[in-house]
Amino acid sequence: MMSKRRGILNTIFLVSVFVITFYYIFHGQDMVELRRYIRNADVSYWLVAVLCVIFFIGSESVIIFYMMHTIKQKIHLGHCFLYSFVGFFFSCITPSATGGQPAQIYYMRKDKIPTPIATLVLMVVTITYKMVLVILGLLVVVIRPIEMIQYLQPVLGWCYLGLILNVFCVSYMLLLVFHPTMAKNTLKMIIMLLHKIHLVKRSNHYLEKIEHAMQQYQDVASYFRIHKWVVWNVLLITIVQRLLLFYVTYLTLQSFGFKGMGMTTIVVLQGMISVAVDMLPLPGGMGISEKLFLTIFTPICGSITLPAMVVSRGLGYYTQLILSALLTVVAHLMIGRERKRKK
Repeated sequence: MMSKRRGILNTIFLVSVFVITFYYIFHGQDMVELRRYIRNADVSYWLVAVLCVIFFIGSESVIIFYMMHTIKQKIHLGHCFLYSFVGFFFSCITPSATGGQPAQIYYMRKDKIPTPIATLVLMVVTITYKMVLVILGLLVVVIRPIEMIQYLQPVLGWCYLGLILNVFCVSYMLLLVFHPTMAKNTLKMIIMLLHKIHLVKRSNHYLEKIEHAMQQYQDVASYFRIHKWVVWNVLLITIVQRLLLFYVTYLTLQSFGFKGMGMTTIVVLQGMISVAVDMLPLPGGMGISEKLFLTIFTPICGSITLPAMVVSRGLGYYTQLILSALLTVVAHLMIGRERKRKK
């Protein structure tokens, strides 16, 4: 899992970005007016939004459980829920969500799930997760619906950048999953390069470990290549999962009595914010997500844009962060504890 030094650096970076974002959003704003808007909102919509966030995180648990069972790995559904909360917590606090999967693999190893299998399953999860954004982004930039593109026009550069980065990332991971020989050769080249520059001494030892690990990796990758319907089912679940989080913005606007635009447009606009920020090296897209929200939704929502952004981000990101942090503590206390007790 994350080293102490890296954890401290990530914490400092997270707090710094949060402080800068907080200052950028609230500097010069009428805080009394902001509190009045939030106090008068319909909280019942927020409760539904929190449920959407919980189901959003829980959807990944279902996907992990489903894929593990298709490859005959015994696993508890409850532990899958904990893996998901752990993953989202570390994704929320690390740049470009890089800390999520290593943390999940750490806890899966405690459950005696082989690292190559855990890695491949989580890679498929990541591919489908980002594939939804790629599909959404391509549909919008190709079809260019007038009712949406007019509001996206000021931020199209960010959308194109995010789309290009996601396409590159998904394409590379698809090659690794469906052409595992490439993954093995890449790892071997890295070991040999590190050996040449004297950063790795026992290169043969690591090459043997790679050979053994990649055998398991190739077996599971072969299964997914043959049973493509498994990946398609995961993609369908992921589409629902992503839409649940985007729907939080629509619920937020409804809580302020907004009636000026349909659900589909709001959900797609929020989705395009995710397309733009998903691959940027900022924890949870903090800072840039708020900026893009204000830019896109100010012409739509007028005076309620700032309170809507505060509540939407609070529900969609900070609620997710807090819930995931609590369940990560539970995961740390529970996973692997039974095996230790037996020993």
